[in-house]
Amino acid sequence: MKTTTISIDQVIDRIPAWSGRSPVVTPLIGGLTNQAYRVAVDGHAFVVRIPGAGTEWLAIDRGNELHNTRAAAEAGVCPRVVHHFRDLNVLVLEFIPAETMTLESMRGPRMPIRLAQVLKRLHAGPRFLHDFDMFELTRRYLRITRELEIPIPDDYVRYMPEVERIESAFSRHPVPTVPCHNDLLAGNILDDGRRLWLIDFEYSGNNDPTFELGNACQELEYDEPRVQEMCAAYFGDAYPDKLARMKLNILMSDVGWTLWAAIQWKVSTIDFDFWSWVDQRWGRARAALNSPEYREWLHVLESSEPTAVVGR
Repeated sequence: MKTTTISIDQVIDRIPAWSGRSPVVTPLIGGLTNQAYRVAVDGHAFVVRIPGAGTEWLAIDRGNELHNTRAAAEAGVCPRVVHHFRDLNVLVLEFIPAETMTLESMRGPRMPIRLAQVLKRLHAGPRFLHDFDMFELTRRYLRITRELEIPIPDDYVRYMPEVERIESAFSRHPVPTVPCHNDLLAGNILDDGRRLWLIDFEYSGNNDPTFELGNACQELEYDEPRVQEMCAAYFGDAYPDKLARMKLNILMSDVGWTLWAAIQWKVSTIDFDFWSWVDQRWGRARAALNSPEYREWLHVLESSEPTAVVGR
């Protein structure tokens, strides 16, 4: 397996404008996939993002990430790319003076509304390079776990027919895809006091917007009132069919990212208990798949026409 051998000094040495200027480097803590540094040069600050070990197994397309980061910057929701080293897969971005969000801060008053607003701006922006499909990604991750002989929960495969049923329910009423981030952990959201920004577009792609909303609600551990607040802020009302799609995508987030966590447990060198995420995510997914609410969400999608949303 590949390992990361790139140092921040190597990156700095490749930027002529920084030569001889004694840049001040500060590691940024909290990333689960990459190494990131704040670099201050003559009063200007930048973020250098270096890919972590084993990320080639996580289905990350770095060309797609670069294109989409630039598109998101054009939409005005993420920092601009200042430098890119294709051979190293290293990005240098402008530094946004903002607070990195936490689960607690993202549960503050009106935060679901503020997040829905920045997502609407992203989703209305330039199309991304490739599509993102959690159903296909789950199948791909399953193949990788078999190839690398990575353990997964014993009953995981037994629930795959239910995943196929969800996919079929969605395909009955497909929705237009939009450019989505698809990985909205609190640490990928910044608040400059006036507006929110999004960072780290590794899993971005054109996707069903209700996956973006549902995945965000799951990653931020939103309760039912906040899920409904997010839905209403985005669509104009908490329509039953939109909520059903969001909640099935909350479930699919846990189904897919369970395997992501298992792969990270095998390949990552980051000091993080990824197996705890396997247990947590699959525990939530299994409980949801066995709940009466799950059948109700499916029934809504399988038995009704989608609500038309005008002027979103």
